[in-house]
Amino acid sequence: MKKYFSRITGALLLLVGPNLWIGAFGTEVPSGRSHEPEALSLPTGERQLFLDDHLIAKTEDLKRTLHQPDKKGAVIVPDRPWEVSLQTRCAPAWDPEQGLYKLWLITSTRISDDAGATYAESQDGVHWTKPNLGQREIEGSLENNFVALDPAMKWPENAIENVVYDGEDPEPSRRFKGFLGCYDREPIFSRDGIHWSRPGLPKIPSQDESNLSYDPRTRTFIATLKQTGPFGRSHGLSTSRDFLAWTTPELVFHADEEDQVRAKQNIEERVANSELAPPLHFDPTAYKADIYNLPIFRYEGLYLALPAVFHTTYLGDDGDDGFHMIQLACSRDLHQWTRVGDRQTFIGPSDKGIGAYDTMQILPPSAPVMHGDEMWFYYTGIKYRSMPKDPDPTWGAICLATLRRDGFLSLDAGDRPGSLITKPFTATGRTIHVNVDSGTGSLIIEVLDEEGSPIAESLPIIGDFSDAVAKWKWGDLENLNTRVLSLRFTLRNASLYSFWLTD
Repeated sequence: MKKYFSRITGALLLLVGPNLWIGAFGTEVPSGRSHEPEALSLPTGERQLFLDDHLIAKTEDLKRTLHQPDKKGAVIVPDRPWEVSLQTRCAPAWDPEQGLYKLWLITSTRISDDAGATYAESQDGVHWTKPNLGQREIEGSLENNFVALDPAMKWPENAIENVVYDGEDPEPSRRFKGFLGCYDREPIFSRDGIHWSRPGLPKIPSQDESNLSYDPRTRTFIATLKQTGPFGRSHGLSTSRDFLAWTTPELVFHADEEDQVRAKQNIEERVANSELAPPLHFDPTAYKADIYNLPIFRYEGLYLALPAVFHTTYLGDDGDDGFHMIQLACSRDLHQWTRVGDRQTFIGPSDKGIGAYDTMQILPPSAPVMHGDEMWFYYTGIKYRSMPKDPDPTWGAICLATLRRDGFLSLDAGDRPGSLITKPFTATGRTIHVNVDSGTGSLIIEVLDEEGSPIAESLPIIGDFSDAVAKWKWGDLENLNTRVLSLRFTLRNASLYSFWLTD
């Protein structure tokens, strides 16, 4: 069991010159800027974030700030007599027929060599129950929440770790889709997420970590599967349009040399921080970083990844020791990835001594769940990597953290005004929306023509708004002769998260 629950960092695009980028594997590749279209096309209603430079022509006196979610603590904890640790490798799925959030867990028990898939549900995403499913016997009773496609199967063959909901499938018995097994992944189906069928489809090659999401815009299922790469744990990508036939996994994300430099720094900083729980074992010759798990999900016009970077502090015959830190990366094509925020931590450890579970191992959320103007991230928190002689009775739980919508990263200005000019774009929308916090300052939007001359200017936007609509001081977007535009955002004591256009 320990071997399975032990083992994470990522690779990316860094600007090293006007025409060269560092690619997914740390190699220089042409940026392709000379071949970019004269005008980008912005889909109506699609929010434009600033995690990369795809839409940015020029900035002045602005800084990028990576924002961490606000931790709410553990929301699903081990509270059954046999439970010692809970983990998850999927996001809660909303079942519109039953009006419930459904989540699939990995439950470790105090029973030797016994673990498996379990199930929890919630009406509000905060208060969770573990219904008795009657599918598998634990200590002589069927009153438990274990999900058993075949009760005779044991861990790790009985794992059901990755599940998504596909409401567009015309066959109701296939609307919940998942993977069976802890090594290699076999596609399985369910009507309700509880009773599963096994059609005998080919397995997708994988080691003991994977993740799964569904992109309804392109009707694409996205699986990341643990492989071995140049610095250890790495992840391949496999996709499917029907959940039956899958592409051959292609290595797309692994650690690089910079990760190794940062790992040594992060480990030394952690050792020096008395507020954080230290790993039990240290060996400076073993310090390194790799990618433990890699969820990828669609967010507006981007693909986002939350690489779990495992920092190795010790290598021994009985396994390694270390801790995880979750970063943020983005991509436009699922293959070339940009590390966001200079590899800063997106979700890190909680302080020791406050009763938190996420003090050592942190396994990332598969995707955020939208709640109004907030994103809710459900992730795994584990107190240990190497087990101490006298561990707590329970040591793993499902934790929740929240972030404002689009709130991954902001462009910020202080007392000195800063500005952003977008690349030229075409759009059918004629109403501009912004997600902005200008409570102590202001945001002004100018519309520029193809020559860069202003043809409209907004009234100042003052306040904290997840959706503010630009009102015009002069000019407007209704009677333009050209559809090729640029925008200039001028901020003072404000933070801009995103903008979008609607009809």
